[in-house]
Amino acid sequence: MSNVANGVPGTPRTVQEYIDERPVWPDGTVVQSFPMTAMQRRIWMLAAAGKFFEGFVVFMTGVALPLIAREFAIAPSQKGFVTAATLGGILVGAVGLGSLSDYFGRKSMFIVEMIIFTAFLGAAVFCTSFVSLIFCLFGLGVALGCDYPTAHMIISENIPSTSRGKLVLAAFAFQAIGALAGTGVGYIVLLAVPNLDAWRWMFATAVIPAALVTIWRFSVTESANWLHTRGQKERATAAASKLLSRKPQYPQQIVLADQAGANESHSGGSFLSLFGKRYRRATILASVPWFLQDLSTYGIGIFTPTILAATIGQKAEHVRSMSDLIANATLAAKGDAMITTLLIVGIACAVFLADRLGRIWLQVFGFIGCAVGLFLASLSVDFTGHLKIVVIFAGFMLFDFMTNLGPNAQTYLLAGEVFPTAVRGKGAGFAAAFAKIGAVATAFLFPILLVTIGTRWLLYGLVISSILGAIVTWMYRIETTGINLDHVGEAESEPVVVRSKVVA
Repeated sequence: MSNVANGVPGTPRTVQEYIDERPVWPDGTVVQSFPMTAMQRRIWMLAAAGKFFEGFVVFMTGVALPLIAREFAIAPSQKGFVTAATLGGILVGAVGLGSLSDYFGRKSMFIVEMIIFTAFLGAAVFCTSFVSLIFCLFGLGVALGCDYPTAHMIISENIPSTSRGKLVLAAFAFQAIGALAGTGVGYIVLLAVPNLDAWRWMFATAVIPAALVTIWRFSVTESANWLHTRGQKERATAAASKLLSRKPQYPQQIVLADQAGANESHSGGSFLSLFGKRYRRATILASVPWFLQDLSTYGIGIFTPTILAATIGQKAEHVRSMSDLIANATLAAKGDAMITTLLIVGIACAVFLADRLGRIWLQVFGFIGCAVGLFLASLSVDFTGHLKIVVIFAGFMLFDFMTNLGPNAQTYLLAGEVFPTAVRGKGAGFAAAFAKIGAVATAFLFPILLVTIGTRWLLYGLVISSILGAIVTWMYRIETTGINLDHVGEAESEPVVVRSKVVA
């Protein structure tokens, strides 16, 4: 078996072309699969682990909140600070730290974010006041915000183009798996430690595993794509050789082409460059639909307590004892588990279809499905009793499945693909931060709107936001399915980006 599928051995090529290279049999038949190297598998697993911890801790915080509120005597109005602290941290981390990967490298920020996460997670266990806990949750949010662009880039810049979608989304799915695990661990801890200290033990369960993942991340190679873009050809060659080390070895020799304009593209420009003619199309596609998706996702959360109460039982309105408190926390864990199961089903379908149907079609179809689900939920206003709950539940399930099949998965995927390597960290970080502005706005404004305009019109507003998401996605579409990352971002000003042929 040889490795000349891409031409004459020794011909200068880009890093991605070497990653996309497939060996051929002596008769010229090209091997159909892209066997992953040990380093590629390690990078993917460590990125997936980060997503796992993200879901694990965030959902566990929801289970722990009643205990935290009781221990620190938090008023109902202050509970919003718990969510706001994490979201605020994500905003800072996505823009501030995520963009630094364009300057200091993907590996550096891949490690730094996990150090920050582990440090603040450990500190949260020993918090003695509400203020110190909010500070720790903000720090956790900073790490999670950095992870949005960095985890995507560390995977996508090190794997074959044809399997990029399913592998990035498969790692993203570990957020849902982590959420389910966090809910389960929270439930077990509540049973084993039925007192106020239970929330500390919940956080403590993740500290040692997070530390081990942090240490293991030091062993991965830097993104050869990023190094090549920076004009560091020798380091890029060494990194690519380490990444593609396998037995039998192919490619047997890596000769990288000179990177045109590498010296000028070290920084990729400031954040303002994202709004210039060159990157404006990609910026709109990456950020606006994600913002609209978060509006709907966090908005539908307003109605979740009604659905869960009808499905798994009603919480005690007035907590009179520790047993009432534990019972409420247990019900919350069951409800979170139910929601997360729907999340996993939707993302599993996205993993299967992303590289088959394409990101744009799935995102448009998903937004339309979300609008239908929200409209169905709005019809519940005309019903009463059991039928009202059935209609809300049907609309909720359709929305939850369609958003995770489409915009929830695809906005994350597209944000890390539509920008060229030099500004990928900035672009993906800005998109994630802009989306969380929608989440923060929803958390603060929707309860007020629910009172002032009512359920029906609020749901109508979410229907419109989903339809707008589909329209914006289609108008500014850049299809990245199967495209070599070297060619992504070359023609954002065109109505439709023509798919470049992946080297075979």
